[in-house]
Amino acid sequence: MLSDWALQDIVEMPSDMGAAPEAASTAAVLTAHDEGVIKTKAALSKLGDAGLMADWKMTNKDGTTAFGMPKVALVRSVILNHMYHHRGQLSVYLRLLDVPVPSIYGPSADENPFAPPPSA
Repeated sequence: MLSDWALQDIVEMPSDMGAAPEAASTAAVLTAHDEGVIKTKAALSKLGDAGLMADWKMTNKDGTTAFGMPKVALVRSVILNHMYHHRGQLSVYLRLLDVPVPSIYGPSADENPFAPPPSA
């Protein structure tokens, strides 16, 4: 998991990231997401402010540095931006399926905070 990378100072580039497992059910997807959130929060708590300022790098199999950055940049650019990207993808899929898009970054076009409440 990407949050594990932030707990290490040097990570060797994986030769094969492997195929993502097939989702067995909606419940399985939600469980995997919730577990990932818990794991990421724990990693961030363990790192703390000082740990986030430490350097991080990814190396090739031969030990040469492929790229490096402060851990705070790793968390922001690789972990969090990745999550935002998939949240955006989900909103596109919902639109294509004619499912109202929920509030993601505030009210969506499917919500009207000024509409009168439904009549009883």
